[in-house]
Amino acid sequence: MRIRLLWRERVLIGLLVGSGVLLALLSDVFFTPANLLRATRYAAEIGLVALPMTMIIISRGIDLSVASNMALSAMTMGLLWQRGVPVWPAAALGIAAGTLAGWLNGWVIARVRVPAIVVTLATLAVYRGVATGLSGGTGILGFPDSFLALGAGTVAGVPIQTIIWIAGIAAGAVFLTRTAVGRYIYGIGHNETALRFSGIDVDRIVLGLYTASGFVSALAGMIYAARVGTAKSNAAAGYELTVITAVVLGGTSLTGGEGTILGTMLGVLIITILQNGLTLARVPAAVQDVLIGTVLVGAVLTYRERAGRKEVFVIAPPQPELHHVGGRVLTDPGNDLAVGEERRNP
Repeated sequence: MRIRLLWRERVLIGLLVGSGVLLALLSDVFFTPANLLRATRYAAEIGLVALPMTMIIISRGIDLSVASNMALSAMTMGLLWQRGVPVWPAAALGIAAGTLAGWLNGWVIARVRVPAIVVTLATLAVYRGVATGLSGGTGILGFPDSFLALGAGTVAGVPIQTIIWIAGIAAGAVFLTRTAVGRYIYGIGHNETALRFSGIDVDRIVLGLYTASGFVSALAGMIYAARVGTAKSNAAAGYELTVITAVVLGGTSLTGGEGTILGTMLGVLIITILQNGLTLARVPAAVQDVLIGTVLVGAVLTYRERAGRKEVFVIAPPQPELHHVGGRVLTDPGNDLAVGEERRNP
């Protein structure tokens, strides 16, 4: 299958390569296999959550509760395991809890018609608060090695979560570009009203998007808990902003109707290598935030400047040539009728 790169994706690839070269000059450790593998483990967590986030933003929505959902799902799994449930059934129930939380977001947005930013801003606090209340503010440790392998294990030298992320990228790209529902998602972002008049069940699609976001956030929460070896209520704090930054940096428009999975993947990789490389170069965290924000603003301004160059030309139909004859204006010299006159039948 031939892959066609959009202009902004070419810019992102150039930015990714340039950033990698610059960071390699700042730190000798940056391009070592161990460091790159460590970076991809973090990128996979952000990247997984960014996949449904891309589709939600394309449909002109937003989900600010993803990080809180990660913490809630991980705490649900940890508490069940602590009370005697085997770790993998506990993980499945934790993912089910996160999926239900995502479904609740979608139901209120699609059925009750509350704006997405209001709903998910509220559930951001609610889900985090529930996780803190369940845990009593303490983390849960001592998970079995079989579970920890989800966050620390490898297959043929590739981290397990990276393999899951790559599979998610492929599935998300095919779904968004090769299915009717994927085209409808773009249509919702462009003109939701027109899609409703066409008989498309927009509410069902929106509900499905937020449910999928809950499921993927819960899965990422399991991976996070396996990587750090603990389930805690403050897990993934601030991830929601990193995810949205990566999606927007990848070219997805917050006004809806525009974006690609490939662009989001590149955005995730750029943010990951910047954070990783700048940390290795001992750049203070505050300066890192400034640099990453500058990259985001620069990329968005570049997209806007490029879009501003596109001009729309309206081709008007040719106008008849006017002739002045005897004080009258004729459109056709072979016709003796003036403009606005009608021939009367005898």
